[in-house]
Amino acid sequence: MDTKAFKRSLQHSANYNRKGFGHQAEVATQLQSEYQSNLIQEIRDRNYTLTRGDVTIRLAQAFGFCWGVERAVAMAYETRQHFPTQNIWITNEIIHNPSVNKRMQEMGVEFIPVMDNKKDFSVVNQSDVVILPAFGASVEEMQILNDKGCQIVDTTCPWVSKVWNTVEKHKKGDYTSIIHGKYKHEETVATSSFAGKYLIVLNLKEAEYVTNYILNGGNREEFLAKFSKACSSGFDPDRDLERVGIANQTTMLKGETEQIGKLLEKTMMQKYGTLELNQHFKSFNTICDATQERQDAMLELVEENLDLMVVIGGFNSSNTTQLQQIVFDRGIPSYHIDSVERIASIDKIEHRKLTGELVITENWLPSGKIKVGITSGASTPDKVVEDVIEKIFALQATPALV
Repeated sequence: MDTKAFKRSLQHSANYNRKGFGHQAEVATQLQSEYQSNLIQEIRDRNYTLTRGDVTIRLAQAFGFCWGVERAVAMAYETRQHFPTQNIWITNEIIHNPSVNKRMQEMGVEFIPVMDNKKDFSVVNQSDVVILPAFGASVEEMQILNDKGCQIVDTTCPWVSKVWNTVEKHKKGDYTSIIHGKYKHEETVATSSFAGKYLIVLNLKEAEYVTNYILNGGNREEFLAKFSKACSSGFDPDRDLERVGIANQTTMLKGETEQIGKLLEKTMMQKYGTLELNQHFKSFNTICDATQERQDAMLELVEENLDLMVVIGGFNSSNTTQLQQIVFDRGIPSYHIDSVERIASIDKIEHRKLTGELVITENWLPSGKIKVGITSGASTPDKVVEDVIEKIFALQATPALV
């Protein structure tokens, strides 16, 4: 299938919208009241620092809602306002934040049901409206919706679209797309649907396995078993790794994506020589600015003398997990929570470990003078961050602002 031609055709359809409906002003007021925070703005104005009693809060200098997320949420609100009576569906969570997704449902925006691990689009009628989330949707899903003739509102982040354009270029040049990402993540599912031949690597370790195979060969059956859910149909490592291009899930660790790209470049140079490198390796910068800024701010924050770190974001949020990875690597006590409700008391907090396990830690908040680092993923509203900060202050029962 010519995915580029299909996408172009879809974007020229009368049933397709990716620019909103002209209700930006009303929606902006609503979003400000529901998601923004005077306290967070005050902390920004105080050089990202606020002290009450014995507790000093240090905010990362880049955190929370990114432009792509704000755009997606605003378009979803506009859609509800523009279609007040129609059934409105969304193919996945609009963003990875439980409070925002709950708000969507309160507004009557329903998720496409999943039956036997497969989305059931039979619920969608021609008169319905379907929102594609910030992570995008696969070509197959868009084709199904286009065939139904329903209204499609596309909130896909432009940075994700940029990655799609990159894998289209790989496909045109007969390069295999090596995608740094999680094969189950909806963004990577969407990206791979635009690719021709592709292989998804989770981390540097998996990339090293691939480059070792490129240089030295190996057990083909073992390779295919290892990447059975993370490669294109009919993938052959002995044939399809001669020409490769690098792409990424936009929420992965920037440094690791760069390492993987450099490793692949070095490998192809070693195998084919400098003069032939461009015939065997392609690289385009597809690292999201917002993801990069939040990771850089986190790297800066963990250099301070923090007593602990609280990372706020959806438990299925990849970019939040990467922030947690940074602080974990520094050995600072850290707690990834998705809402203030996870903080039960000064003695008990429920949080997500990097393994994905939900655990309860006791005596998590030290007594005496402490410095607490705070950051949040790109899908987390400032209001959620405010609630967490206020809860920490309240637990220490401190008096007025200093």
